[in-house]
Formats: sequence, C-alpha cells, structure tokens
Amino acid sequence: MPKFHVTQENYTITAELTVIGQDLLIVVTGGSNPHIGDVTTLTRTTPLHTVKFPSHDGRFHKDNFVGERIARVVQPVLPGSCTITAGIHVNQITKAQIAASAPMGETLGHQIVDWLATHPVNAPAPEYYSDSEQPQ
Repeated sequence: MPKFHVTQENYTITAELTVIGQDLLIVVTGGSNPHIGDVTTLTRTTPLHTVKFPSHDGRFHKDNFVGERIARVVQPVLPGSCTITAGIHVNQITKAQIAASAPMGETLGHQIVDWLATHPVNAPAPEYYSDSEQPQ
C-alpha cells in the first residue's frame, strides 16, 4: 500500500495507508523513535474519537496532534471507517519542530486525499440477512 512522507525542520513523518474493504488504516510514524502513541477513529459522518496511551512520568502521548489533523483532512472523502495510529518522537525536540508538526500532518492528509481521488476504493458491498431471515 502507499506510503506518504513529509520532511520539515530536520525530521520526517510517514503515513502508510492500508485499504481494508471500504475502510482505511493509516499508520503515522516518524522521528527518532517511532511508536504507537494514540489511536484516532472516525467516519465521514461521526466525530473523531482518540485514545491516548500512557507515555512516561504519568503523562500521555501527544501524537494525536498530528493524527487528528490528518483525520480532519481525510474525513470528507472517507468511503468507510478510518483508524489512524500515530507515534512520532524526536529526541530533544525543538519548538520549531513542534510547530512544524501541524502543517506536516495536514500535508500528509492532503497527499492521502489526492491518492484516494486517483485510486478510488472499490470493494463489494457486504450482504446481510433481513430481519425475517436467519442463517441456515
């Protein structure tokens, strides 16, 4: 599946897209110590929901700062559900690097939207039993 990259302020963030049926999994990593710091879920019509994992010293990861920006950009074009994991760590990060992360996330979101426009998701619709039917 496709990988998207953006580099600013001496570090790179990567978003790897996996299409699963009508749904999208976006794995966002970067910096010197990639990891999974949080998970954001959404659909075109539902609000973002983020779970942050514990970090260190009683803190929680702040990777949602990037993941949620990607989510807001891709949300209007989602064919199904979307799950975004994000984990970016830059050792001794500077204020300039922190400030760059927001536009970096938005850029990755736009790269994904552009890819989806030229590679439409085309999965068969699932079939369900009606209320009056049961499995045989």
